[in-house]
Amino acid sequence: MTHQKIKKRLKQLANREKAEVLQRFFKTGPGEYGEGDVFIGVKVPDLRKVEKDFQDISTEDVIVLLESAIHEERLLALLILVRKYVKGNQTAQKRIFRLYLKKTKFINSWDLVDGSAHHIVGDYLMDKNKAPLYRLAKSEDLWERRIAIVATLYFIKHGKYEETLKIAKTLLTDKEDLIHKAVGWMLREIGKRDMTFEEMFLKQHYKEMPRTMLRYAIEKFPEPKRQKYLKGEI
Repeated sequence: MTHQKIKKRLKQLANREKAEVLQRFFKTGPGEYGEGDVFIGVKVPDLRKVEKDFQDISTEDVIVLLESAIHEERLLALLILVRKYVKGNQTAQKRIFRLYLKKTKFINSWDLVDGSAHHIVGDYLMDKNKAPLYRLAKSEDLWERRIAIVATLYFIKHGKYEETLKIAKTLLTDKEDLIHKAVGWMLREIGKRDMTFEEMFLKQHYKEMPRTMLRYAIEKFPEPKRQKYLKGEI
């Protein structure tokens, strides 16, 4: 099977020292957000080379990789899915979108979400009912909530901010730091394109926002204005 060839290739590219660094960076210790995740130490540029070589593998092989306990195999599966989605017709894109939502339990790290959610979920829902995003935003699963907000990056890049702001409001009271960072990031992305929209939201909510969310959102503001937000003087 092709997935066996891929696994063999990745083992050849693996680096134990790199794996140990990644284990720490992605917080895989007891009680941390990535608890139990397994890294073998393959660099992302190498993963992209493998992805290019095996871009035409079957969906079945992609699923095997996506359901792997090894982080790099899941990341590779998502890189391939994104490529297949971009190149696919409407039928193929619908199938990949549905597969993605069916397999969210394996899209369980910020890098996996951030490199795929807007390319697949955001793109697919651009001209469709956004109900799936709101279901994800209300999920008990951290990564599904992150998928919901990061998927809207696709809308932001096309000048559409409404869904991002609605989901950001839903996630204002979220307890997870990784959600605070993602929401702040999306607000910052809006501000890069239209500061008025971001500030309309901030002026209504910045005093109740988690500090990390606010810091991410105003990171690119002129320093005097940034300080006013931080001091609650807006």
